[in-house]
Amino acid sequence: MSKQDYPLSKNLKKLREQKGLSQDRLAKLADIANNTIIKIEQGENQNPTLDTLKKLAKALDVSVDDLIK
Repeated sequence: MSKQDYPLSKNLKKLREQKGLSQDRLAKLADIANNTIIKIEQGENQNPTLDTLKKLAKALDVSVDDLIK
């Protein structure tokens, strides 16, 4: 399994693209560093904090479960 095949990596990228958001725009909406989103999508950060997951889920208007499953 490559790094990008982790569910969170795939789901974050898919949901972000479905909403038509750039990584930078999502970072601003979620109030987190752009680099954090890049690392999650590339599979380099496979264990973001719960706070980060909640911010991403809220910015994407989905549940945390939708992000990680």
